[in-house]
Amino acid sequence: MTTATTSAALPDENGHFGSFGGAFVPETLVKALGELTAEYKAAKADPEFQAELNRLLSEFCGRETPLYPAERWSEKLGGAKIYLKREDLLHTGAHKINNALGQVMLAKRLGKKRIIAETGAGQHGVATATVAARFGLECVVYMGAIDMERQHLNVVRMRLLGAEVRGVEAGQKTLKEAVNEALRDWVTNVRSTHYILGSALGPHPYPMMVRDFHRVIGVEARKQILIKEERLPDMLVACVGGGSNAIGLFHPFLEDEDVKMVGVEAGGHGIRHGEHAARFQGGKLGVLQGTKTWLLADDDGQIELTHSVSAGLDYAAVGPEHAFLQDSGRVEYDYATDDEALAAFKALSETEGIIPALETSHALAYVNKVAPTMSKDQIIIVNLSGRGDKDVEQAAKYLLPEEG
Repeated sequence: MTTATTSAALPDENGHFGSFGGAFVPETLVKALGELTAEYKAAKADPEFQAELNRLLSEFCGRETPLYPAERWSEKLGGAKIYLKREDLLHTGAHKINNALGQVMLAKRLGKKRIIAETGAGQHGVATATVAARFGLECVVYMGAIDMERQHLNVVRMRLLGAEVRGVEAGQKTLKEAVNEALRDWVTNVRSTHYILGSALGPHPYPMMVRDFHRVIGVEARKQILIKEERLPDMLVACVGGGSNAIGLFHPFLEDEDVKMVGVEAGGHGIRHGEHAARFQGGKLGVLQGTKTWLLADDDGQIELTHSVSAGLDYAAVGPEHAFLQDSGRVEYDYATDDEALAAFKALSETEGIIPALETSHALAYVNKVAPTMSKDQIIIVNLSGRGDKDVEQAAKYLLPEEG
């Protein structure tokens, strides 16, 4: 069996992707995770659930999203033809609603009346608040205090949607701490509450379930490129924080061994302790927030500080399936610095009239470097995972200092 085929078939019944994954949780959550796994398995096989999910993805969320030829950007770079998978055009402005919608429908099946979530850049929080409002459920979103300052617009959006946003003052006051608080809440209120975890990480079944709800990205992209070009792309590129948008794009192509895949992490100020969030650049194997994966920790096992200009990429660990795909060699992982991401943010805005999210800009930064080295008959698909409305003030501090 090839590595690609093995990758596509995982996880196993215990949530393991090779030596990664699993469920390392308090005893209080074991039963809830078991119930969630069983309900997800039943929903996956239920034609009515799948039909309703597809209907809402279309009518409420705006799928399918276009595969857009970035002609001016491609011409400027002078190499490969670049296509953008336009997840930024979805309702709420990012890919996050694919998963939030699927999970809120599972919560309804489980009889849960209350929804909680964590958020970094705020896009998952907005998506969760949106679907909770759509289904009439109470919603609490945990967000680090620093992220609340960086992403104030999304805080306001969540509150307008009826969600309670709880700031987290502990630790680095960013995404890791928000996840900690959400898990504490879930342990306390597990009978009434479903935790809509926002990325392909955490304990089983979350990495599998989040991936599956985002596979629609890659399924559509595969169909669309075959129609437009009558062949598969040479390369797929996506940014990687926890890794949900990337695994959603990559997974339907895992058995296509001629398609190169690149995940791009946050290089921050450079690969120095506390200055980045590139887990595959000097990280180590460990357990964080329910899963075994690659993470940034010191020699004593204490989680290191992270940094990124993007509030959504500064998480200390990466999803376990990405750890497996890196270990197996099926996917290559690189990084982009803050400066490179900001330059790509500016380049796409000015050449295509599309303002991307700062998370997405890390993937664009890799394309900025690699596309000119490729031939004009080669094709890159980059996942435009979110739009940059939320990041305009943050980016302007660096790119338009006179506006400050």
